Amino acid sequence: MTDTPTPFPSASAAPESACLSVDVAIVGGGPAGLMAAEALSRAGLAVHVFDAMPSVGRKFLLAGKGGMNLTHAEPLEPFIGRYGQRAEAIWPLLQTFGPQAVRDWASGLGIDTFVGSSQRVFPTDMKAAPLLRAWLHRLRHPQGGGVPVQFHMRHRWLGWAGAGTAQALFQAPQGPLTVQARAMVLALGGASWARLGSDGAWVPWLRAAGVPVAPLQPSNCGFDVAGSPVHGTVAGWSPFFSSRFAGQPFKSVAIRCAASDGQFFERKGEFVATATGVEGSLVYAASSLLRDEISQHGSATFELDLLPDRSADFVLAQVAHPRGSRSLSAHLKSRLGLDGIKMALLNELLDKDSLHDPHRLATAIKALSVRLVAARPIDEAISTAGGVQWPALDAALMVKAWPGVFCAGEMLDWEAPTGGYLLTACLASGVVAGQGAVAWLEGAAS
Repeated sequence: MTDTPTPFPSASAAPESACLSVDVAIVGGGPAGLMAAEALSRAGLAVHVFDAMPSVGRKFLLAGKGGMNLTHAEPLEPFIGRYGQRAEAIWPLLQTFGPQAVRDWASGLGIDTFVGSSQRVFPTDMKAAPLLRAWLHRLRHPQGGGVPVQFHMRHRWLGWAGAGTAQALFQAPQGPLTVQARAMVLALGGASWARLGSDGAWVPWLRAAGVPVAPLQPSNCGFDVAGSPVHGTVAGWSPFFSSRFAGQPFKSVAIRCAASDGQFFERKGEFVATATGVEGSLVYAASSLLRDEISQHGSATFELDLLPDRSADFVLAQVAHPRGSRSLSAHLKSRLGLDGIKMALLNELLDKDSLHDPHRLATAIKALSVRLVAARPIDEAISTAGGVQWPALDAALMVKAWPGVFCAGEMLDWEAPTGGYLLTACLASGVVAGQGAVAWLEGAAS
């Protein structure tokens, strides 16, 4: 190393602390941090993982609560496209450790996988806990010359403890601890689900050190809807709709939305009504577009197709069919199968004139405008966008201004939809950062 970097800002009013010197310190025990630990351990380095929580992988376990979606089996080209504006940055990571590598890695832990009907890849038992247990066992008891990884739980990173590229201060159960490492991997996550450990507290510390960090924003998130002029609500659903239908799904629907910059989204699926708006897989898939539109214009609108498997002409013919003495609700249920939450939403968003005009009603059934005014708070989001900006990193994910310090996982400036894409990129970035730290240490020692 030829350049001497400026010291990181010190943690304010840091009390006298115990000291620990290690080969490599990894801050964060999520998938990215654990994968970096595995790469470093295999290279024969003494790795110490520090995490603020009582146990590692808490968000990983939560993500697997409804079925552990490891990755996705679609062809690589559309897979890479799921990363949107960051596809070019993520592509080299996936070349190092892509979707098939994820399945091979799980198999090496004794976890078989299968491809579901949606092309999502799951462990055969659908659970995250057995995989995490097997992983931690291998990290603690590596085979083939690896060095056991040491874990330090309830160690909260408080920032940089003074001069040096990898000297950090932790609040440990026994009190303040200063860790001096030859290299450090930061894998602190984003800012969603803070109770599981990722709270975004690292952002001001890196910014103060001159590392550019894009603002953290909710991703794969729900939204609040605008008020209903039909029912006189200023924001959110009417009390009737909220009390009767919050938590119920919209099944077999499609949404379409366009951004002012020309981006377009259209997909069939399902989502859920909440007390104040919408959430669920179909909404999450469009969340980056909708969030950015709200940020730029104050609101965003998507068109909801309540009957995507029926043509507009068919819907119009059925709506216009004479209904005799039947109520409109009975007529639409009989002719189109519209009832429950779908019928309630039509009543929520359409005035009486529109409901009783066959052409306007048929148009709304195929393209009902739903206006959104705010993303839900970041702590409710599945993941976050924003983070350490890519120009600040080299190809090995080392911070260019701070040799020996690497970043990985969700704290990088990227986002992806659910479906295995998030976890795959987190694992890949951990592998790249871990291998990068190995190469840097070997170069520094030569």
